[in-house]
Amino acid sequence: MDKTNKKEDKSTWAIGGGVLIGIGAGFFFLKESPLAFVACILLGIGLGLVITSIISRK
Repeated sequence: MDKTNKKEDKSTWAIGGGVLIGIGAGFFFLKESPLAFVACILLGIGLGLVITSIISRK
């Protein structure tokens, strides 16, 4: 089995990056609807999880 070193595994960074993108996009919708802000954060988390699963396959 090939064990990856924690320093080399950057796949978990995708979740944090997705959250930051979601927060940034959510600020554009915050005045119109607070629920859209929350939705952007959740979409960012989901996008980060999808990217993480794609990266971890390799």
